[in-house]
Amino acid sequence: MNCHPGSVGELPDPLVLDRVRMRRASTVILDDISLTVRAGERWLLLGPNGSGKSSLLRVAALYEHPTSGTVEVLGERLGRTDVRELRRRIGYSSAALAEQLRPALRAVDAVRTARYAALEPWWHRYTAADDRRALECLDRMGVAHFADRELATLSSGERQRVLLARTLMNEPAVVLLDEPSARLDLAGREQLIAALDELAADPESPPLVFVTHHVDDVPATMTNVVLLRAGRIQAQGPIRDVLDATALSACFGLELCLERRPDGRLSAWARR
Repeated sequence: MNCHPGSVGELPDPLVLDRVRMRRASTVILDDISLTVRAGERWLLLGPNGSGKSSLLRVAALYEHPTSGTVEVLGERLGRTDVRELRRRIGYSSAALAEQLRPALRAVDAVRTARYAALEPWWHRYTAADDRRALECLDRMGVAHFADRELATLSSGERQRVLLARTLMNEPAVVLLDEPSARLDLAGREQLIAALDELAADPESPPLVFVTHHVDDVPATMTNVVLLRAGRIQAQGPIRDVLDATALSACFGLELCLERRPDGRLSAWARR
């Protein structure tokens, strides 16, 4: 796998993980994970609970260090550069991160804090350009009219779209979304998926990695898939080539049926 920039003039790949392993005490969380996310790609990371999805995304987001292996963002390697600066090149959203944001924080401030990969606006100075960018990101996710609302006053679906806007603040090299549709009701899930589809369909949008264990939550615009089980990659590649009922059943350890709907969305259920 190519882990370095190619010929002169070529941009390095936005995200490269090479033979990543993570061990906690005697437990192997991630085992020999290699993944390259290129410009224009939209990756689905799919697997059962406990398969290592969130751990893998935290490593990719530079919030965890692997026990071995390498992580590179735009050719900059974790451990050889200032992680605080490198982290700003990544748009990252997770339930754990969302819980750290103060409920009384205004939506626009929640987005602005991403400029410095911070959780509060108190410790940094923001410019008028920062304010405009935050409002642009909120508008792109259809929630600009909530800019001055406190996070606690928003529905779970509205908060998720604010968090998605937050990932775009720094014009990131890659966007990483850890189960963004979790805890949403049906309307909130569908609104979020529509927003993600619109984002992914824009060729100017950064590549993204979307983590879930529900195929019904997967936007139709995903181009590639990683199937993860017990910390190891079972299969990866273009979603239409890799993701079928046989591969899905092996990943989840259950005989499953998989249907591709006319609109490109997926549905799965246990075989009777």
